[in-house]
Formats: sequence, C-alpha cells, structure tokens
Amino acid sequence: MNMPWFKLRGPILGLEQLQRRDQLPEPAALGTCPLREQRLVVLDLETSGLDMRRDIVLSIGAVVIEDGAIDLGDQLSTLLRPAQKISESVLIHGIAPSELEAGDDPVDALLDFMEFVGDSPILAYHAVFDQRMLARALRQALGYKLRHPFIDVAELAPMLCPDNRPRENGLNEWCSHFGLQVLQRHHASADALVTAELALILFSKARRQGVDNLAALNLRLANWRQRQRARL
Repeated sequence: MNMPWFKLRGPILGLEQLQRRDQLPEPAALGTCPLREQRLVVLDLETSGLDMRRDIVLSIGAVVIEDGAIDLGDQLSTLLRPAQKISESVLIHGIAPSELEAGDDPVDALLDFMEFVGDSPILAYHAVFDQRMLARALRQALGYKLRHPFIDVAELAPMLCPDNRPRENGLNEWCSHFGLQVLQRHHASADALVTAELALILFSKARRQGVDNLAALNLRLANWRQRQRARL
C-alpha cells in the first residue's frame, strides 16, 4: 500500500516553540499615550551583509525606553547561530566565527526577542533595513508575520532639527552633534543604547514642538516624507 506523502512547508518547530510563538501578543497601534509614559523597544541588528534578500541576522541588541528613560536593567543581547559558516563577519562586525558557532539557536533567540518586545512599537536607526531583515528572519525561522510599527530615528532627527543638523545623516554624525559617546560602533547592544539616547533627545524636542505622542509623531513624519519627496 502506497502511503500518501506531503511536502512540508515552513519551519519545523517543537511544541514548546509553537506555544511560545502562538502566545506572542498582538502589536499595539501607535496611540495618544504621552511620550513620557510610552514603552518603546530600541533595536539594532548586525547582519552578514546589506542584501535584504540574501543576508542573515547575526546579532540582536535591544533596550527599553519607559517612563521617559532608558531602563538599563531591561536589555537584550544575543548572537544567532547561522546554519552555514560566516567567515566575513569577523571583518565587518568584529564577531569571530567561533562566537557565532557558539551562538543561540535562531528560533529560540527570535522568540526571546519577540517576547522582550511584547506589544511595544520599535525604534531603529535606518529602520527600514532592520524591519525587513527582522521580518524575513521571523518568517523563515518561526513562520511569524511581523506587524509591529517601526519608527525611524534617522528620519526623526532631521525632521525635528531642520535648521541645526550635521552635514551627514549617519548615527555617528548625530551622536557627535549632541555630544553622545558611542562605546563600540557596529555592536548591536551598544548601537541600540546610543540610538535610545538619541531618541530621548529627539522626544524632548518633539514635546517642545507640540508633539507628545506616537500617533502625532507618525503623522508628522508622513507629512515630512511627502515634503521631502516633493523637493526631489
């Protein structure tokens, strides 16, 4: 008797992993909660390259902004063990291949991160890249669709400081502009922390400009993007 066969699609997860994935909370919409009361997760990824279709996430660093401050006791840092050897990473990020080989299982690492995020919005510098890389990693490893709203600190900075800004729009330039000390660039945890410090400065400027919640901030960003496109 011939037994029917089925082609398996998507990741194969253990029962506990499936339960953890299915219990992840739905993301909250950008609302009218005052910025000082809003919980936000600030994210930075290190990846094997800049190709959003082929490269993979190697490291995740994240910190929490809550009650108008960075909660240094609420941080996440993890290395994801890749399925194949990545030798170039030691040159790009200072991550040794041996560190990657000893990294966490990607499924568990990504579940840990999404549980850390909860329903909170996510901040990142050049957020489109982090959002797409994270979304692809979650889809491939967990079969999970990322729906959390992202806010790009690289857009907030020039929007809120149009007349007083560095010539370049990189994270290093804005840190120098505001006198922030970057302990270790191209390290996910350090970059997430300094991005959070920059975000708090920008939120203070937003409040002085009459913008005190994420819904209003996101609306202003949409109008700002439209004006930027019109100038091209």
